Amino acid sequence: MPRTARIAPINYVYHVMTRGNNRQSVFKDDEDYSRYLEILRQYKLKYKFKLYHYVLMRNHVHLVLQPSDHGGSLAEIMKGINLSYAYHYKKKYKYVGHFWQDRYKSIIVSEDEYLLSCGSYVELNPVRAHLVDDPREYTWSSYHWYAHGAYNPVVDTQPAYQGLGRNAGERQQRYR
Repeated sequence: MPRTARIAPINYVYHVMTRGNNRQSVFKDDEDYSRYLEILRQYKLKYKFKLYHYVLMRNHVHLVLQPSDHGGSLAEIMKGINLSYAYHYKKKYKYVGHFWQDRYKSIIVSEDEYLLSCGSYVELNPVRAHLVDDPREYTWSSYHWYAHGAYNPVVDTQPAYQGLGRNAGERQQRYR
């Protein structure tokens, strides 16, 4: 019997999480992380969604994104990203079988201060997982864009961030 379609209206912000099957590693080296970010960039161009926050963990991914009415649905976006990355991984490592565990999870996020909290939650994952002591030590997240202004071609500045200060330095300081 087919799965029930998700209700995921366009123009809402979603916190999306997808995990490797059986919690297995989905990233084995820096090239894998970089390839995932390149896939994100390609699908942003194709489906015109905004990516506000992300973290790529060894065995799962968190994305905070907003589909637009000029692009694809959340289902189309995630299907494209997940299939493309799974294809890369399976080809590179000669992997056979299920790659992602279940379907991705998605939660609607309001576009106010909660969006900042959600982004912070996502970016602090490496600290909570005891991979690093400070989020600035972790390469594979959007933290560096918001906290230090480091260029990141896949991140779109989320709306609530602008309210943190009158200029970039003030916003970055408050975000940290």
